[in-house]
Amino acid sequence: MLTMTFTAGDDKPASPGVVHLGAAGTSLVLDATGDRLPRVVYWGADLGQPTEAELADLVRAARPPVVSNSIDDPLPVGVLAEAATGWAGTPGIAGSRAGRAFSPLFTKTAVDLTAEGTLITTAQDVAAGLALELRVALSPSGVVRLDATVTNIGGDDYGLDSLTLNLPVPANARELLDFTGRHLRERAPQRHPFTLGSHVRSGRRGRTGLDATLLVLAGEPGFGFRRGEVWGVHTAWSGNHTTYAERDAAGVAILGGGEILLPGEVILAPGESYACPTLMGSHGDGLDELSGRFHADLRSRPEHPTSPRPIALNTWEAVYFDHDPAKLRELAVLAARVGAERFTLDDGWFRGRRADNAGLGDWFVDEQVWPDGLRPIADHVRSLGMQFGLWVEPEMVNPDSDLARAHPEWILRPDGRLPPEARRQQVLDISRPDAYAYVLDRLDALVTEYGVGYLKWDHNRDLVDAGHTASGTAGVHDQTRALYRLLDELRAKHPGLEIESCSSGGGRADLEILARTERIWVSDCLDALERQHIQRWTGLLLPPEMLGSHVGAPTAHTTGRTHTLDFRAGTAFFGHFGMEWDLTSASETELAELTAWIALHKRFRPLLHSGTVVRGDHPDPAHWLHGVVAQDRTEALFAFVALQTGASAPPGSVRLPGLAPGTRYTVRFLSAVERVRRHGLPAFPAWADRPLTLSGAALATAGFQAPALQPEQLQLIHVIAEH
Repeated sequence: MLTMTFTAGDDKPASPGVVHLGAAGTSLVLDATGDRLPRVVYWGADLGQPTEAELADLVRAARPPVVSNSIDDPLPVGVLAEAATGWAGTPGIAGSRAGRAFSPLFTKTAVDLTAEGTLITTAQDVAAGLALELRVALSPSGVVRLDATVTNIGGDDYGLDSLTLNLPVPANARELLDFTGRHLRERAPQRHPFTLGSHVRSGRRGRTGLDATLLVLAGEPGFGFRRGEVWGVHTAWSGNHTTYAERDAAGVAILGGGEILLPGEVILAPGESYACPTLMGSHGDGLDELSGRFHADLRSRPEHPTSPRPIALNTWEAVYFDHDPAKLRELAVLAARVGAERFTLDDGWFRGRRADNAGLGDWFVDEQVWPDGLRPIADHVRSLGMQFGLWVEPEMVNPDSDLARAHPEWILRPDGRLPPEARRQQVLDISRPDAYAYVLDRLDALVTEYGVGYLKWDHNRDLVDAGHTASGTAGVHDQTRALYRLLDELRAKHPGLEIESCSSGGGRADLEILARTERIWVSDCLDALERQHIQRWTGLLLPPEMLGSHVGAPTAHTTGRTHTLDFRAGTAFFGHFGMEWDLTSASETELAELTAWIALHKRFRPLLHSGTVVRGDHPDPAHWLHGVVAQDRTEALFAFVALQTGASAPPGSVRLPGLAPGTRYTVRFLSAVERVRRHGLPAFPAWADRPLTLSGAALATAGFQAPALQPEQLQLIHVIAEH
C-alpha cells in the first residue's frame, strides 16, 4: 500500500511542499519547495507516518553547513542535477544551441502530487528555450521511478547531448557492487570501495550488452544477501546507456543513469521533445530485500505473464543447422514424452541458411529443407500437445542474402563505408519505414501462417559504426525506438504471442525490452556450473519465471565440462525450465530421470514463479544456498549447491532464510537420496532418513547439518508448514 504525507508550502507557484511517499517498507522524501527542481531528502527504510513538522525538520536537518571555498548557499542536488546550481559532478542535462544555452537552470512552473503518488513537476528555462517535465514515483513494491521529458520551446534547433537522472545515497554507502561479463560469462560481480570521483559503467554496443551491469549498487561495507543496507539503480534502456556512481569532496553521493547519445543523434527542432529512459531504484536491508522489490514490481505489471511458464525444448544444441525433418519430428515426440509444452525450431529453417554466413534477412522457408513448408512440423508439434515456436533475428542481415543484394541501402552504416562484420552479419536499419515494413510483414506472415505462439528473438552482434545511410548521421537511438515500435505492433497484431529477448544470450536484458517480452535467454552457456553464477546475479533484477534456463547435453558445448543430469536439471529448475539437448541420443534411463525432473518442476512451478527469492550468506564460498519461499511463507524450496571442494568436510550447518519465525516446518531432502547413495556420491547427515520439524526461527539461526556434496552437485530441500 502506498502512503503519502506532505507539508504545504507557501512558495509561488503553489506547491505540495515536502512530500513523503511510503510503500512496502520504503520511504522517499522530496523537497518540492521553492522555485528549483525537487530534491530527494531521504531514500531508505520506512519512516512510518512523519508529521508535517517532522518533514520540515527533516529538510532542515539535511542542509549542510557552508565551508570554505564553497557556494554561499549550497543546494542539495536535484533529481536532475544542474551545473548552474554549483554541482560540479555529472550534469543532468547537457546540450546547446550552436554553443549557446549550454547550462540550463530550470524554474519550476507547476508541481502536482497525483492520487497515485507521482510527483509531477514542470519547469522552464526561458533564456535557454527549454521546458521540462519531471516525474518521480514510488511503486507499491517500493521501487522508485524517475522520468524526464525536455521540450524545445525556443525558435531554433537545440542539440541535446544527454539527459540523465539520479538518486542520492547516504554516507554509509561506502562500497559498490556492479557486474561485467562477456559472451558465455555474463553478470560477473565486481566489488570495490565507493571512493571520491565517478565510477561509470557505459554501454556503447547499441544493445544492453553482454558486459553491461544491470544494476549499480552502493551499500554498507560487506553487505550481503541478508544483511547490510544497500541501494541500487537500473537504467531501463536497450541501446547505448550509462549507469554511474559518483561521490564528491562535499560528501554528496549519487547513483544515476540515462541514455548515451551519439553526436548529433538528438537535435530538437522547435516544439520537439525527448524523453530519457526510466531510472529505477530499490533499497533494502540486504540484497534479497532490494531484489525482491524489483521482482514484485515486475510481477505487478499488467503485461507480466500469468499462465504457467511452458516447459520448453529448443532445437539449437540438438541439431544446430542440420534441419532433418524426420529427425526433428522424432525429437518432438521425445520432447512431448518427457513433458515439454513448447517446441521451438531454432536457426536454420529459412532460405540459404546452412551455416551462419548467409540467409539472414530472407525470412522465407527454405524449400530445399522443408519442401512442404513448416506447416507439417508445426501441426505435428501441436498434435503432441505442444506450442510451436520459431527462432528469428529480424534486426540483422547477412551480406550474402537476397535482401542485402536487393537493398544495400537498408544496412545501418555511416555514409560511404560498411561497419566491420561480426558473425558475418550487418545490422538492418529498421528505423527506415521501408525496412521496418518489410520485417513487420514477414514476421506477421510467419506467425499467421504457421500458428507460431512463441518467437525466440535473437540479436547476435553489437551495433558498430551505426549510422543512417541516407544522412550519414548516428542511428542507435532511432534503431532502439524502432525496435520498441516493431515489438509493440507485432504483439498488437497477435495478442497471444510470447517473445523471448535473446541477444547472444543475455545481451539485451534491461527492463524496457522486458516490458515487451516474456523472458530473456540468460546465456548461451548451458554449462550448469557457469549457469549457477550467471543465474544468481541476473536474478537480482529478474524473477525466476523470466530467466530462460535449459538442461543441456551431458557435456557442455561451450566449455567441454561434463555434469550429471541431476546437477544440470537442478540448476535449470529455478528458472523458466527447458531443454536444449538432442534427446534422440539420450538413454532410456536419462529420459526417465528427465521426465521425473520435469514432473517435479511442474509440481513446484506455482511456488517457484510466484514466491520470494532468497539466498543464504553461507560462510564457505564453495557452497551456496538459494531458494524460493511462498508469499504466505507456508512452503519453500531450497537448493544447497557445492560449486567446488569446501574448506571443511562436512560443510557444517546451513541456515534457511525467509521463513516465518513462529511457524513450525517439516524439512526433508527432496532429491532421490537412495539413488545418489547407491552411486556413492554425497554423505548425508543423520537426520536425512527422517524429516526434521523445526520453527522458522530455529531454521534461520541454528539450521541443520548439510550433506557433504562432491563438487558440482546440488541437493533440493523442501520445507512445508505444519497445519
